[in-house]
Amino acid sequence: MSTNQPPQVSADPSGVPGEGVPDARRRRTILIAVCIALMAVIASVSGLNVAQPGLAVTFDASQSTVLWIINMYTLSLAALLLPLGAIGDRLGRKPMLLTGLTVFGVASAAAGLAPSAEVMLAARLFSGVGAAMIMPITLAVITSAFPAQERGRAIGVWTGVAGGGGILGMFLSAALVDVVSWRWLFVLPVALVMVALAMVLRSVPNSRETSGHAFDTVGALTSVVAVAGLILVLQEGPERGWTAPATLLSLVAGVVAAIGFVAWELRRRDAALLDVRLFGERALAGGSITLLAVFGVQAGVFVVLFPFFQAVLGWSGLLSTLALMPMAVLMMAASGLAPRLAARIGARATMATGILLAGAGLALMAAVVSVDGGYLSVLPGMLAMGIGMGLSMTPSTEAITSALPQERQGVASALNDVTREFGTALGVALLGALLSSGYRNAIDSRLAGVPEGPADTAREGVANALDTANQAGPHAQTLIRAAQESFVDGWQRAMWAGVAVMAALFLYVLARGPQHPTRPPANEPEPADAAAP
Repeated sequence: MSTNQPPQVSADPSGVPGEGVPDARRRRTILIAVCIALMAVIASVSGLNVAQPGLAVTFDASQSTVLWIINMYTLSLAALLLPLGAIGDRLGRKPMLLTGLTVFGVASAAAGLAPSAEVMLAARLFSGVGAAMIMPITLAVITSAFPAQERGRAIGVWTGVAGGGGILGMFLSAALVDVVSWRWLFVLPVALVMVALAMVLRSVPNSRETSGHAFDTVGALTSVVAVAGLILVLQEGPERGWTAPATLLSLVAGVVAAIGFVAWELRRRDAALLDVRLFGERALAGGSITLLAVFGVQAGVFVVLFPFFQAVLGWSGLLSTLALMPMAVLMMAASGLAPRLAARIGARATMATGILLAGAGLALMAAVVSVDGGYLSVLPGMLAMGIGMGLSMTPSTEAITSALPQERQGVASALNDVTREFGTALGVALLGALLSSGYRNAIDSRLAGVPEGPADTAREGVANALDTANQAGPHAQTLIRAAQESFVDGWQRAMWAGVAVMAALFLYVLARGPQHPTRPPANEPEPADAAAP
């Protein structure tokens, strides 16, 4: 007698019967569809960074306005991830994904055609709203559509796209800016959205939570204020100053809302938007802290690498982005390898190995970088860091999704994404500040004989120093060399800080990381249920 059992099916809350787990071919199509949608979101996070001069000229905008155009997207995305992930769990993940793709695509097209800075800001706001609908649902679709034995590999592909996709998006964006104009940056996300929409409509099954309690509106609102306030502090602190009224107001609002959110969620318990008691478990806490630190260090390193390539090596934005591609490729490859390694040696050992490699890469870059060393002096460290981060990201992501039950995967995925966004903002703010302070502390002693005007300008940053060098007369080369060497001093300070973070994270993961290979979410039926599209 055959022991094969037919796939279990479940009834959708609307009464529509489920179709069971998708077959292998359809699962591949689902994975491709959600990764294309994810790529559109990730590429839009970093794409406009290469277009700052063009935005300023087109809209006659100040640097503050340009930064708001760039940061508005990240701010709205991060603030809305948790509530929209939870709403997707309730209303259905496929409808939420289709709605998000539509909103994101229309807003991206509007941004590309924007006639003014005001329209551009509004378009970026709604792009963030659409992205907040898309990003958590892409991972939730994977956890609901893939059986447990295949889920790790699928999550590995997802984390590879999430980690390396930003670099690929920056490269394509830099190429479009160099060849055409900044407005063409939005052709890429719109094209990706159109492809993703077609594939989602055809292949992605629907799944949703059967809930016996009302939506946690208070938790959703306090989470929005908390995330928005704290992200705003990290974005505005370096620009306005950490003691500026707007920065302090954002900090107070974020902290008060965060405390209120935790208190409210503890009171709601089983009806909470996010059960904060789960952070006492190794898997959720270890995965969240690892992603926070890894993405923070990665984002901070990019802040350091780009001016090194451009100001010290004299490369264009396109060539500078291309120089990051080896790191991105290895990160994506290691993300795919990580689930197999975790199955053999465990999630904790895999995460610790990745963290150790990433820290070694940072130490190598800090130790050997020099003005005359060139690209080859930092390439080995970049490669080690790419492998290490790829190995640590996938088991961390799977640890988070495994900590919440199947019907709460939209919230689990949103928590994963919020952690990454917080880490990115924190890393840019802190490592960027260390780079700037190290540069300023080092350059004074190297400006002897340089005229006061160019010297004062040079103290503002390495790009300012190179721009004003032609005003320094016979001291031009002295000023350029001083700025480049001072930048390297700041680089080393930032890199060693990253090493310290990785060392602390390594010890934490050894002590408190997931003890066993990652497991499928609790209360999951076998095979995974997927309601009819």
